[in-house]
Amino acid sequence: MNITVYLGAREGKHPRYREAAVEVGRWIAENGHTLIYGGSEIGLMGVLANTVMEGGGTVIGVEPQFFIDDGLLHAGITKTIPVGTMSERRDKMMELGEGFIALPGGAGTLDEISEVIVMASLGKHGKPCVLYNKGGYYDKLAEFYDQMTEEGFLPESSRRKIIFAENIDEIDAVFCGRK
Repeated sequence: MNITVYLGAREGKHPRYREAAVEVGRWIAENGHTLIYGGSEIGLMGVLANTVMEGGGTVIGVEPQFFIDDGLLHAGITKTIPVGTMSERRDKMMELGEGFIALPGGAGTLDEISEVIVMASLGKHGKPCVLYNKGGYYDKLAEFYDQMTEEGFLPESSRRKIIFAENIDEIDAVFCGRK
């Protein structure tokens, strides 16, 4: 399965975020999945890609040409798909993904996973969409989605498609059809 992962180009302040990237990377490699990600070697992105490759897994990076020109491309990954813009990257990663995971990250991570959530809410795909809530990182976002539902802006059926996982076992359960 192609697992598209969105995550930070920085490592964040807490070691638990790096741990989350390592956990997900090991899980991808051990289960024979292919990682689809943003293609960079920096931050959590690099940690994730390196972990998948160390486990013998396949890594496909989708990287805008301007990041490649700036030297941010992870040269050791299995395959690189260059694109022109961040929007093209987001679209290509969504197209290639058979399931989606958001690890802790910044505005770019939120932008990318939000697009996946919107498309699922519109019924454009039924692929798993998980936010890895390591250390409560996404607690406030989960509360906000709940508020959207309570206020009538997000149907309950759409809210149920947004899964917040607290650990790797919950992620595994989602992708193995047990949740």
